[in-house]
Amino acid sequence: MNPVLYDKKVTCPVCNLTFHTKKVRTSTIRIKKRDTDFCIYYEGENPLFYEVFACPNCGYAALEKVFDDITPSQKQLIQSKISKQWVQRDLGQARTVQEAIEVYKLALLCSEVLNQKKDRLGLICLRLAWWYRYLEDKENEKIFLKHAVNCFEDAFRFGAGTNGRLVDDIMLLYLLGELNRRLGRYEEAVAWFNRTISQPGIQTRKKIEEQAREQWRLAKEAYRKIKEDGGEEK
Repeated sequence: MNPVLYDKKVTCPVCNLTFHTKKVRTSTIRIKKRDTDFCIYYEGENPLFYEVFACPNCGYAALEKVFDDITPSQKQLIQSKISKQWVQRDLGQARTVQEAIEVYKLALLCSEVLNQKKDRLGLICLRLAWWYRYLEDKENEKIFLKHAVNCFEDAFRFGAGTNGRLVDDIMLLYLLGELNRRLGRYEEAVAWFNRTISQPGIQTRKKIEEQAREQWRLAKEAYRKIKEDGGEEK
């Protein structure tokens, strides 16, 4: 038994099964470092691996914060689109990075079936990119960074306000700048960083403002170098 983990009792809002899923004890969490897109590296167990709950009975999976946020009509969608094909299994035990990828992909599938808010899909895709980064799988990391960008763009441009969102406008804009920079889309990154630092209220988010200015500088330099070399962005 891993003393760092404990069992959390959860009731599935789709099939009403009560099951247990592992969580990391807060007192044991130790952060080693963070990347500029907020990917966190931990000493020992990664608590983010356990932020998706997955019902072993019906296959419904979602981020913990929105696991219960489901309507009767959405329950029927899960039952018809997910549960009928679901092979019952327990995804609530200790998770390796590969098992975290499996459960996050299940949450992504459920979110797509339910046509959930784009910031939720983007957040799941971003975390999947992080897990592939842990594995040094650059190809799959890039795939999910692109999915995250597409979802975050839709969330910002077409989202009706911030009600129910997991990611606010300032964070969305910063992530759009940084993810585009990581994908080599430097001109787009510069534009998104410009929007970040011009947002009302950015002065109250000093760390993000400082980081946005620094990443803007890096993206601007990279874009200038490409133009000087006569090349094209990726």
